[in-house]
Amino acid sequence: MATHDTEIESRIEGVLRRMAMLYGWSSLTVEAYRHDLFDFQAFIGGASTVFEANAQHVTGYLTHLQQRGLANSSIQRQRSALATWFHYLQNEKIRHDFPLQDVAKVMTALRLPKHMSEADVEALLAAPDTSKSKGIRDKCLLELMYATGLRVSELAGLKVSAINRRQQTLRVVGKGNKEREVPYGEEADIWLSRWFEVRSEQSAYVFPSRGGHITRQTLWACVRKYAQQAGIYPLPSPHVLRHAFATHLLNHGADLRVVQALLGHENIITTEIYTHVSRRQLHDEVNRSHPMGKRKIKRGM
Repeated sequence: MATHDTEIESRIEGVLRRMAMLYGWSSLTVEAYRHDLFDFQAFIGGASTVFEANAQHVTGYLTHLQQRGLANSSIQRQRSALATWFHYLQNEKIRHDFPLQDVAKVMTALRLPKHMSEADVEALLAAPDTSKSKGIRDKCLLELMYATGLRVSELAGLKVSAINRRQQTLRVVGKGNKEREVPYGEEADIWLSRWFEVRSEQSAYVFPSRGGHITRQTLWACVRKYAQQAGIYPLPSPHVLRHAFATHLLNHGADLRVVQALLGHENIITTEIYTHVSRRQLHDEVNRSHPMGKRKIKRGM
């Protein structure tokens, strides 16, 4: 890390210590603020620092968080962290303005996940050219992503030792360092076998790259490439396949608690958003297929 970055981080740490004493923060609260401020600093880079950032920097950062697929509640929390930070700097006369003054508040209203139909998923999974080793790898990636609903980071860092081929399960360490076991189906197992047969690099990771594992960016590029080939628009992100996994399970009668466990959600309220998607699809299907759904009411009746 550059010396300049180290100096900025030291300054942030110093201010956070003073804020913690003033507000009586716990160590966990300090860690949360540290994470958000460092993430904001990484985003603005050499353009500014968290001490001098303006409204344009904040708006760009919040937009960046939305593009990363973060929930509105998470973005609102990070916006609140920045607001607390800049209010403190203003009160301490470290700066004389409040850059969030003209930044619109992020709404916390329910935002339904983007949807992929089962037909779209089938078209996506069929897109890779499996006559080549890279196509086999990509096919395996997509099959596992849809079969398990893993987060992007979980799939990218998946280790060979985490796979139980006999039971067809994956051992995943998710958010909060919580471990869960996720089953996968026959089709994903077939493509895992084919990938292990052709991959040239022996690695602890299922999907190796330059001595480590593939990146989140590689997964994003993979999904978008084959979605474009399959004619799926708007182009989905890997998160949308996770959403499809959950929604399609619920559509076919899976228990909400089971889906919660498979996704690694700590709170079932987070999982319940997919029941809203299922209900919306049900209404759309009725309106599209039922005679009364299509019927136009004449004026004056």
